[in-house]
Amino acid sequence: MSRELGPRCKRCRREKMKLFLKGTRCESPKCPIEKGRPPPGEHGRARVRESEYLLQLREKQKAKRFYGVLEKQFRSYYEEAARSKGVTGEELIRICESRLDNVVHRSGLAMNRSMARQLVSHGHFEVNGKKVNIPSFRVKSGDVVAVRNRSKSMGRIIENAAFHEGRPVPEWLHSNLREMTVQVVALPEREQMDVPVQEQLIVEYYSK
Repeated sequence: MSRELGPRCKRCRREKMKLFLKGTRCESPKCPIEKGRPPPGEHGRARVRESEYLLQLREKQKAKRFYGVLEKQFRSYYEEAARSKGVTGEELIRICESRLDNVVHRSGLAMNRSMARQLVSHGHFEVNGKKVNIPSFRVKSGDVVAVRNRSKSMGRIIENAAFHEGRPVPEWLHSNLREMTVQVVALPEREQMDVPVQEQLIVEYYSK
């Protein structure tokens, strides 16, 4: 399973905003964004001229890091979105939102997407009663994602569910943390996707 290595907080500092890559630490005073830390590198404090290309690049990098997707896969998602009948930018974000690791995280069964990817790849989840260990697996409307019976006693999953119980989940998901299941009510509309990116800039970047 390919993944981006290196300090996660550094990625948030580069994008100058929280990408929520480290779970509870992102909500604590220890978060570098809360402390006002500058972007990494010797020119981090300097004022950089933000060209049109730089703005487009940063939005693309931000989206990739938010979902934990590498360049090759992210570009293939864009190409798929461009072939669809919908708005390309919205379709791109919808594709990323429908990944199984994202659904596990959004439902409250994992602290962050990195943990969700690990839990899925280790075979702790099933979709519609069938074991799925591919984090990039795409869910559809009506699918039911559940923790496998043999994994329901796993301490980490129990802690995640207990921590998120009572917390809001996206409208397009119905999460039952006591049963450790989540149903995909429908694939999300743009206003239901809480993603801090301007997807049109990503479309402009790949359209060059």
